[in-house]
Amino acid sequence: MELVVRRPEGLYCPPGDFYIDPWLAVPRAVITHAHADHARAGHAHYLVSAQSENVLRARFGNLPMQTLAYGEIVTQNGVCISLHPAGHVLGSAQVRLAYGGQVWVVSGDYKLAADPTCTAFEPVVCDTFITESTFGLPIYRWPESHDVMQSINQWWANNASQGRSSLLYAYAFGKGQRLLAGLEHSIGPIITHGSFDALNAAYRHSGVALPETQRVTDVSAIDKKRALILAPPSAASIPWMKRFGEVSHAMVSGWMQVRGARRRRAVDRGFVLSDHADWPGLLSAIQATGAERIIVTHGNTAALIRWLKESGRIAQSFETEYGEIEE
Repeated sequence: MELVVRRPEGLYCPPGDFYIDPWLAVPRAVITHAHADHARAGHAHYLVSAQSENVLRARFGNLPMQTLAYGEIVTQNGVCISLHPAGHVLGSAQVRLAYGGQVWVVSGDYKLAADPTCTAFEPVVCDTFITESTFGLPIYRWPESHDVMQSINQWWANNASQGRSSLLYAYAFGKGQRLLAGLEHSIGPIITHGSFDALNAAYRHSGVALPETQRVTDVSAIDKKRALILAPPSAASIPWMKRFGEVSHAMVSGWMQVRGARRRRAVDRGFVLSDHADWPGLLSAIQATGAERIIVTHGNTAALIRWLKESGRIAQSFETEYGEIEE
C-alpha cells in the first residue's frame, strides 16, 4: 500500500485519512514547518511540532493546533505518526509514518548545516523517503556557516569604520533569526524591518537567544552610520530604505552561489548561506535513511532523480506547489 499519494489538495495518506503540507484547505493536516508554501490557513485541524507553535501563531493567528514533541507518537486510523527534527527553521519536522510493516518519511524542507536557532536534522531510517531538492545540483556546495558569519561581521565592521550603514537582505522567517544569532552586536546597533518583529518575538518566546534589535525610528542619525539593517528582499524598493543615507547592500541566500545572482539583485556583496541542504547534504541525508525508494517533491528534481537511479535506487517525483519562496 502507498502510504502517501498526491491529490489535488496535496500529499495524502490514504490509510490515515490526513494530508501533509496540503496547499488547499483540508479536514486534517500535518505541517512540517511554518513557511508559507508548506503551512497555509484554512485547515480544520493542524498537527505540528511543539517547537513550531509560537511561529505558526505569529504567522497565522489562533489555529486549531495539536502539538507533538519530537519523537512522540500519535495514531490516526492505525497509522503511527511522529515528528523528527529537520534542521530547516525553528520547529521544522520530518513526518514519519508507520503502517502495515512499512515506514515512510516526508522530509519537508531540511538542512544539515549547523544553526543555533533550531534543532539539528536527525536522519530517520525508512523504506520510502520523500525529499525536497531545492538545491539539487552538484554546483551547490555550501561554505561553513561559521566562515560566512565571520565574513558578514567583517563586512559590517568595515562599513561601520567608514561611516556607512550595512543593509542585509534576508527572509524574515528562519534566515533572519539565524543571522541575528551570529551577528557581532558590539559593532553597532541592529535595525530590523517591521516584518521581523513578530517572528523575532516568537523565537525569543521559544527560548532562542537573539541580540537586541531596534526600529529605525529609535536610532540616531549618527548611530545609523554604523548600524546593520536587516530587511526582506521585498523591501528593496520601498521608501523605508531611504532613511539610511550612504549604504552598502548585501544579500544572504544559497542563490548567491550562482554567478550573476548578485548582479541581478543589484547588491554590493552576496553571502552564501542557505536553510536548505546543498548537493552533498541531500545525498548524505538520503543515504542515512537507508531508503530503497526516494520520491522528490520540489526544486531541481530531475538531476537528483537521475543520480539516484544511476546509483541503483528507485526514484520518482511528486508534482507539488512547494517552492523556494523563502530561501
